[in-house]
Amino acid sequence: MAGKIPMRRCVGCGEMFAKSTLIRVLKTSDGFCIDGTMKKNGRGAYICPKRECFDKAISKRRLEQSFKCALPQEIKVQLREEIECIENG
Repeated sequence: MAGKIPMRRCVGCGEMFAKSTLIRVLKTSDGFCIDGTMKKNGRGAYICPKRECFDKAISKRRLEQSFKCALPQEIKVQLREEIECIENG
């Protein structure tokens, strides 16, 4: 019998997906990072690995709303590169 699959909402499109298929952006006391392990402590927001979701999340400031503060430019660049890498295989 399989266990329950953890689901999370994409901040870009607003749809629910399995946690393992999304990218987690994390805010900790040290700042922001992309959490590849999905296990680090801190406030997280999830986004689909799709360019459209990234563009929508950035243009509508949904990541900033989720964290209640501005997202550093270097994290936006890292996230865009991660999504491009995933999309291009």
